[in-house]
Amino acid sequence: MSARMHLSGAQVPQQRDKSERYAVAADVLGLLADRTRLALLERLAEGEADVSTLTEACGVARPSVSQHLARLRLAGLVTTRKEGRRVVYALRHGHLKRLVDEALGVADHQLGDLPPHD
Repeated sequence: MSARMHLSGAQVPQQRDKSERYAVAADVLGLLADRTRLALLERLAEGEADVSTLTEACGVARPSVSQHLARLRLAGLVTTRKEGRRVVYALRHGHLKRLVDEALGVADHQLGDLPPHD
């Protein structure tokens, strides 16, 4: 995982070097380019969830879900908090929800489920 992936200390976009912005955006899109992570993020867009809930929602083995969540957490895309013995995950910001929604909307158009929108 590259150091530039951690987004928590992000600067104002106008102050960033464009190539750095493109690199971080490409890294984020790369993380979304995985079916399991996309499913996890779609579920987290609905609200906080623990690993058991996410495993059930995504239909993927628990160890795989945990590994994907670790990547998303290290990239700064999801946050965690303890609730007793459980770890609860949440999206870090609404931009990610919109990005996931848009990606799935494009998929719906590609599959012919929605009319083209210009």
